[in-house]
Amino acid sequence: MNKTVFNTRHLELGAKMIPFAGFEMPVEYSGVRQEHMNVRENVGLFDVSHMGELWIKGPGAFELVQRLTSNDLGKLVPGSIQYTCFPNDKGGIVDDLLVYRYEDEKYLLVVNAANVEKDYHWILKNNQNGAEVQDSSTRISQLALQGPNALVLLQKLTSVDLSSIPYYHFVTGELAGVKEVIISNSGYTGAGGFELYMDNGGGLQVWDKLFEAGQEFGLKPAGLAARDTLRLEMGYCLYGNDIDEKTSPIEAGLGWITKFTDGNNFINRDFLENQRSQGPDRRLVAFELLERGIPRQHYPILDLDGNPTGEVTSGTMSPMLNKGIGMGYVGAKDSTPGSEVRIEIRNKQIPALVVKPPFYKQPVKR
Repeated sequence: MNKTVFNTRHLELGAKMIPFAGFEMPVEYSGVRQEHMNVRENVGLFDVSHMGELWIKGPGAFELVQRLTSNDLGKLVPGSIQYTCFPNDKGGIVDDLLVYRYEDEKYLLVVNAANVEKDYHWILKNNQNGAEVQDSSTRISQLALQGPNALVLLQKLTSVDLSSIPYYHFVTGELAGVKEVIISNSGYTGAGGFELYMDNGGGLQVWDKLFEAGQEFGLKPAGLAARDTLRLEMGYCLYGNDIDEKTSPIEAGLGWITKFTDGNNFINRDFLENQRSQGPDRRLVAFELLERGIPRQHYPILDLDGNPTGEVTSGTMSPMLNKGIGMGYVGAKDSTPGSEVRIEIRNKQIPALVVKPPFYKQPVKR
């Protein structure tokens, strides 16, 4: 079992640890709801060092990343980030990821923890341009500082003007006395904040300095369980639940990261373009329960006649809305926002309404 450099800090804080993607990771500290609320209303810190970091550099790097990913890499400028996915050659998704553009021939790809080895070999298999591919996942630690107070807290630890970093952009600078930290205005919670990448050797120093500076803001650690409820309130896909090798980005509502622009000849483009034009037979939808209940993964989704139309891929009780929310694939006829379906929970058919995500909109802090 792998351990991140922050493992001792998690144990000191009394975290409940679980195996996750080959790592011993904190699932919760003080309780999921408390951690969730603190991120939404204040600021929380996540250890996300289990994520993978893959570099693609040198001549041919642009062509390789452009062919591998569904989004249009040509839209990226140095210092910007793009959410995208690796389409496979069978109509599904190898992984979803972030692409960080440093320069024309230098990219950092941040991939899901469970998919690092698979993604690395997928890149090598399709590397027809001789680009340099490097897996730096074991050498990089990553922290996610999320919440409305993230900026003012983090600003105490760096001379970098954080307010000048646009959303989905990044800079590299000194933070908490550690040099060459990637400071990224991004996150997976919808609460705002920054994702920080550093060499393993500087990880504990950044962690400790964050908690020292965060005392006045009530900074608390948050675990994987709160990360999941936060992302679900935003309607963000989770690989392995909502998307996988058998779900297409068109079915998953990720058409916005699937760009059929001139010259963007990514893997399996023709199939996905045809699927978009014809319309998929099923779609990933967000839904809210109209009665008490908690939808769980694999629970059946039924149409109004009681016939199976799909199943839940992600579900929880929303801490902010105090109602059951979830996502799942349903037949196209049941996928329009405003449609009513039924979620089968313990042999009961609970009515639910298909809605347009996000479920929760974070208030703008003034």
